[in-house]
Amino acid sequence: MSITSCLTDFSVPEILQFIEKGRKTGLLTLGSLPDDPTTPSDIHYIWVHQGRIVAAANQLDHQGLATLMSQQMGVSKRVVAKLVQLCPTDKPLGLSLRRKAILSAEQLKQLFQMQVLERVSTLFELKDGQFKFIQNAPIPTREMTGLTVSATEAILIGLRMLKKWDTLADKLPDPNGGLVGIAASSPPYQLNYLEKKVWDNAQGTLSLSAISKELKLTVEEVQQIAFRLITLNLVEEVPLLTGILPTQEIEPLPVQLTEELEHETITPSLLQNLVNFLHSKGNDHIPIRWGYASERHTQEGVMPIEPSIDIVRC
Repeated sequence: MSITSCLTDFSVPEILQFIEKGRKTGLLTLGSLPDDPTTPSDIHYIWVHQGRIVAAANQLDHQGLATLMSQQMGVSKRVVAKLVQLCPTDKPLGLSLRRKAILSAEQLKQLFQMQVLERVSTLFELKDGQFKFIQNAPIPTREMTGLTVSATEAILIGLRMLKKWDTLADKLPDPNGGLVGIAASSPPYQLNYLEKKVWDNAQGTLSLSAISKELKLTVEEVQQIAFRLITLNLVEEVPLLTGILPTQEIEPLPVQLTEELEHETITPSLLQNLVNFLHSKGNDHIPIRWGYASERHTQEGVMPIEPSIDIVRC
């Protein structure tokens, strides 16, 4: 089964979170729509296994990881190709080279960052494009380092690495609005220092502009941090009432009217007339229907109140 749609209908974070929550396995393909239909668009291939990202490439020739290794190790592709031939085809290439002591653990992490995390970051720059998810597509072991990352963590790291925010500019939270935390306890993700500070200020009392002054950051930086927290469903944007509700002063009573009220007194005859009037109306009153039975009345006859995919085209 495959799913095809537009990036205008589903954002990259929404797509990745759908894959993670559904523990999907397969191939996610994303590409921008070229201005010239005759020009091939830049395609991104993301392989996932049970909701976790395991590999990424920009071609399907299964040579992406080997090319990165050649660049990182400073050796020719021919040498890398010979090393690849020494590894079994049913195991992740990165782990096989690690076990042969050809790659260190740190080199594997660097390869995974260049191959997966940096590519995920570039996905946020796509605006007009399409995506296709092919469920249960085979995962090429020659593109696997053996490391994995959850889709949510990849989103967080990718947004941290993002340099150009033009595509997301209209989605950033209002600098005059505030934030309210959704998670009751500490966040389940490893936040950096500034993200933690903004999360601590998500009390619905300070605007993003005020938070930026308190943390000595630009408003744009706080907006970007807030966007990351909102994307991870750690906080939500809320409007602040300060400066929105109209304020109107109550004018004092005129001096003349105030003086008249101070001298006004209730005479005994006026009070007696009021008592006589109330006595005369005491025998023809109408009972108020409150809507519930009195404790002195029987409960019989009282009714209890009952509590009340396959393909999407652009």
